[in-house]
Amino acid sequence: MNTSPSKRVEELKLQLPPAPPPAGVYRPVLVVDNFLYVSGQGTVNLDGSLMKGRAGDDLDVDQAKLAARQVGLTMLSTIITHFGSLDKIKRVVKVLGMVNCTPDFGKHPFVINGFSELMADVFGKENGIGVRSAVGMMLPENIPVEIEAMFELHP
Repeated sequence: MNTSPSKRVEELKLQLPPAPPPAGVYRPVLVVDNFLYVSGQGTVNLDGSLMKGRAGDDLDVDQAKLAARQVGLTMLSTIITHFGSLDKIKRVVKVLGMVNCTPDFGKHPFVINGFSELMADVFGKENGIGVRSAVGMMLPENIPVEIEAMFELHP
């Protein structure tokens, strides 16, 4: 992909929500060596409110996947706000996707695809897809998805 990530955000007409303030004692982003670590991001709507719900209960699998995509938009906003340009990022390295779901829900990987597909659209398939885990659990404030990620930076 020859287009920069920031240009792709424009071309895709993505609307980024406001970057959320930390919900505890942690840094939203941290650079160590040539890597950018992004703390767990939730489902922030364009108006700054949190999307709520639990997969398998209030949300079906497609709604949960859209929530994971919204987390991706939130993460892009957090990176821009606290780190600067998306164009400093070379690739997605690692993603941990957490889905707020009922005990019998088993489509965690499908849900987190909402995030991964967005990253592939922004950074290109080669650099937008890294290693990944997708698990189910209870999440704070009844948000449907939380995702943390690690990115490699350009030298």
